[in-house]
Amino acid sequence: MQKPTSNNSKILLSTEEELFDRIIDAKHPFRTLNTVIAFEEIIDPLRDLYSDLGKTGIDISKGLKALLMQFWEDYSDRQMEKAIKENIAIRWFCGFSLTENTPDHTYFCKLRKRMGTERIKSVFNSINEQLRQKGLFGNVFHFIDASAIVSKTALWEERDRAIKDGEKTLNNAVVSKYASDKDAKWGAKSKHKIWFGYKRHNSVDMRFGLIENTIVTPANVLDFKAMDNICPSQGMVFADKLYDCAEANEALQKHGCHNATIKKNNNQAKQKDLDRWRSSIRMPFEGTFSKLSKRARFKGLDKVSFQNFMQSIAHNLKKAVTILPMQIAP
Repeated sequence: MQKPTSNNSKILLSTEEELFDRIIDAKHPFRTLNTVIAFEEIIDPLRDLYSDLGKTGIDISKGLKALLMQFWEDYSDRQMEKAIKENIAIRWFCGFSLTENTPDHTYFCKLRKRMGTERIKSVFNSINEQLRQKGLFGNVFHFIDASAIVSKTALWEERDRAIKDGEKTLNNAVVSKYASDKDAKWGAKSKHKIWFGYKRHNSVDMRFGLIENTIVTPANVLDFKAMDNICPSQGMVFADKLYDCAEANEALQKHGCHNATIKKNNNQAKQKDLDRWRSSIRMPFEGTFSKLSKRARFKGLDKVSFQNFMQSIAHNLKKAVTILPMQIAP
């Protein structure tokens, strides 16, 4: 059988590009995303994850984009395998041709493990830097808060094993001996809001509601304990009453930020009118936390942190593909 000439290859390539152009709308979010983010700059530092020797595997640029799509759409590994095979827009965005083999479900787990938390944190920061250069971060007003990530809703079997061992209760002192997720802990926002798992701590830039900094801790870590790790380097920081304490105030002062924390009722410096204004200013941005998944997809602090960074990246990029076209529209 005669091999296709280079001209034939160009014709086939042109035909495939035309097919993608016909099928995928010019205003599709994935097209906008490919335009507003310079993915090669982000992917370049990740290329040392794979050796140039031996069998050629899936390029890391395709892998990272596939992970982004997985968290963008909230797919399981098997759902992602199916989507990248059958969804033309996702296949195009990830860089797979129409006839190219796509990864099976085991690939995504292996890639997440290979990348690890520190590398995905760097990707998060790199994407934010690009969005900052496009003016999507105001760097003036910031909203800091924490929300639950639930690892497991019922621990009846674990409680029974603890009772059998003579424990009075399955509390944070002993729960790691019995729960399958050894890093998860009990957390509480109030008497009626108690969960087992982790806590997401976010610093949100209040220009467009983008997440500028984020970390995950076990659920029993108090909200204000994370202030120093997610505090911005300038501007005014809004926070609720749980952050009205000396440790949080010191962290804000250390980072050169103006304190706009709502004061506790027993704080002699409380000004009710001022606190009502602060509540009204931050209220629209509380929705940022409600839009993020409350369920832990994985077990262990490192894996849940990876999940949180990917979800934060997806959140910011969904905002970006909505805001940026509007800014450049005539």
